[in-house]
Amino acid sequence: MPEITSSLFWIAVLQIIAIDIMLGGDNAVVIALACRKLPPEQRNKGIFWGVVGAIGLRVAMIFFALQLLALPYLKIVGGLLLLWIGVKLLVPEEDDHESIEGGTTLFAAIKTIVIADAVMSLDNVIAVAGASHGSIVLVTFGILVSIPIVVWGSKLVLTLMDRFPAVITVGAALLGWIAGGMMLTDPAMPGEVAKAVPYANYVFSVAGAVFVVVVGKWVASRQEPAAAQDVTAPQDGQK
Repeated sequence: MPEITSSLFWIAVLQIIAIDIMLGGDNAVVIALACRKLPPEQRNKGIFWGVVGAIGLRVAMIFFALQLLALPYLKIVGGLLLLWIGVKLLVPEEDDHESIEGGTTLFAAIKTIVIADAVMSLDNVIAVAGASHGSIVLVTFGILVSIPIVVWGSKLVLTLMDRFPAVITVGAALLGWIAGGMMLTDPAMPGEVAKAVPYANYVFSVAGAVFVVVVGKWVASRQEPAAAQDVTAPQDGQK
């Protein structure tokens, strides 16, 4: 575990905050949808307790993920999943928030927020676990710092992502960077690999970042013509 006074600790904190912002932007949308049917005087309570419940559940999930990542081959699997998540981040997706029901009671809204956050947070949990170097202190600190940014600054973040696509590319590359380093440190990875490759940690991290950006951009470029074809194709019954 990195010391709190070390640069490694604060770099990891910044990485966790960046991950939460990149992968947690939808959380504010979920919270808004879950609380939209509450009376105005209960909405702030719904938001507060929903966020508190979501934070507690996520920290617990990451704690168990940290224990699992100590087992052989699971960091390799987690790294591969992160590579896929990074690629997916660069590929446009349709909005899937229509399925989120607004709660008519405070408890129902809180339950919706916590359950939705748990379902949506698998990618976030894996990425944060990889960036935390096995430290639950880092995990908790990083999430607590990033929550207000995600909840109250999400509109700004989403606007920046729409206006500056490079922000998304940097975020995806960060996931690839973490994935590469995670796979190198798996207990099943032969120690000779790190010894044989000069600056192995940086080489693997850079390779992961490059892989995500190249593959993600390639997949996105192949989807664009297909999407354009779907839009211009005549509808059934039209000539």
